[in-house]
Amino acid sequence: MSIVCLENIKKSFGEGNHTTNILNDISLLMEEGEMLAVRGKSGSGKTTLLNIIGGIDFATGGSFFFRGEEIRLRNQNEAAKFRRKHIGVVVQHFALLNDLNVYNNIALALWADRLSFSQEKKRVYEIMEELGIMSLKSQYPTTISGGEKQRVAIARALVRKPDLILADEPTGALDEVTGRQIISVLQTLNRSGHTIFVVTHDEAVARSCSRIIEIRDGRISQ
Repeated sequence: MSIVCLENIKKSFGEGNHTTNILNDISLLMEEGEMLAVRGKSGSGKTTLLNIIGGIDFATGGSFFFRGEEIRLRNQNEAAKFRRKHIGVVVQHFALLNDLNVYNNIALALWADRLSFSQEKKRVYEIMEELGIMSLKSQYPTTISGGEKQRVAIARALVRKPDLILADEPTGALDEVTGRQIISVLQTLNRSGHTIFVVTHDEAVARSCSRIIEIRDGRISQ
C-alpha cells in the first residue's frame, strides 16, 4: 500500500514576473516500509518536498495523498494535527533543548497526548532501549556527542509511533564514522517496519536506502 502519493506538486513564491518556482510538477509514489532517499544539490527543492510531505509547508499546486486520503491543509493548526498524528521529523542539527535532559527532550514530543506519567515513562523508555541510549537519560545535550544527539533526536521522532519518518540530512552535522552509525540505526529501524523518507546530498546515505530519486531544478530527474 502506498503511504505517500504526490501528483503534479508545485511550489512557488512571489507573483507574476517575480515568481520563483521551487518544485515543478513533482509526481511520486512511496510505499509502506520503504526507505527512500531524495538526493540533490543545495537549492534543488529536496527539502521543500520533504516539508510539503510533512505538513511543514504547503504546495501551491497539485495533489497530496497520504494512505489514500487527499490531504488539504488550510492552516498551521491543521498542519500541526497532521504532523502529530502521522509524522516524525529528524533534522541535521538535532533541534534538542539544552535546558532539558535527554529523557525530557524525548518526552516533550508526547505533551499533546495527555498521557499519565507511567504511560509516558513506558513509551520513552521503550524507544530509548531500542536505540541504545538508556544510559543517557539524565544527561543534557551539551554533555553528549553528536551521534548520541542524533539518536536522541531519532528517539524523539519515533516516540509518538508515527506512520512516516522524515530525515533531513540526518548525517550532515556528523563526522564520517558517526554518520555511518546513524545510517545503520535508520536501516535497522526500516528493517523493523518503519517507513523512512531521507533527504540527502551524501552518496553513502543515499546508497543505504532501498530506492533513490534525484531532484534537479525542482524536477525529478529520470
